[in-house]
Amino acid sequence: MAESLPALYLSHGAPPLVDDELWVGQLKAWARELARPQSILVISAHWESAPLTIGSTSTDTPLTYDFWGFPERYYRTTYAAPGAADLVARVEALLPAGEPVRHDPDRRLDHGAYVPLTVMYPDADIPVLQISMPTLDPRTLLGLGERLRPLRDEGVLIIGSGFTTHGLPFLDDPSPDATPPGWSVEFDAWAAETFAAGDVDALIDFRHRAPGMPYAHPTIEHWSPLFVALGASSDPGQAPRQVIDGYWMGLAKRSIELR
Repeated sequence: MAESLPALYLSHGAPPLVDDELWVGQLKAWARELARPQSILVISAHWESAPLTIGSTSTDTPLTYDFWGFPERYYRTTYAAPGAADLVARVEALLPAGEPVRHDPDRRLDHGAYVPLTVMYPDADIPVLQISMPTLDPRTLLGLGERLRPLRDEGVLIIGSGFTTHGLPFLDDPSPDATPPGWSVEFDAWAAETFAAGDVDALIDFRHRAPGMPYAHPTIEHWSPLFVALGASSDPGQAPRQVIDGYWMGLAKRSIELR
């Protein structure tokens, strides 16, 4: 029988984050602590599509290089993990009867999915499937996570990939070691306290309750994958394990593990 795996919310970063030795070391250590997944299901901040859309399971489909203005080497990254074809049927079976589901055979993993996976599972030998966020509504995403929860008992690692703060338009210094701006520090401290308290209602109402808004999330897609991971946990109100903290480019990279 497959070992039950957690759900993760991790701050994935832009492609250059793979050059940050601290983050790479933290993420590698985290992966070593986890039981080896049978397969991986990723929900990334970089794919919003309604209805829920299931990505390609073919390694012949190129990665989705959904970023601009970076050095050429980042566009040459490959991650030829097997497509989790068996997982497609399980995901569809867990969704409400009659709910529309779309398939996009031309869309493979985006950088919110493959960047952390190149660090966590560099051999690319675990099947991976990416699905879209069909909405950014927190309660609907919680419900989606609840539907997907049984997959954890089948050896599926569920990853919500975003960033705890993502106020790119408001960064004065975009260097990797920049001093984090006040809004990033304030939101991150609130997130840490709210996670520790298991206050799901506050997390859902972050736009009104969290300090540092709207600068921490001028758009909310990087916070939204959290709610799928929360919904997939056994008890969303239980305090998660806060595995990674600190900042990169002034943005909070707090990442959590939910059981």
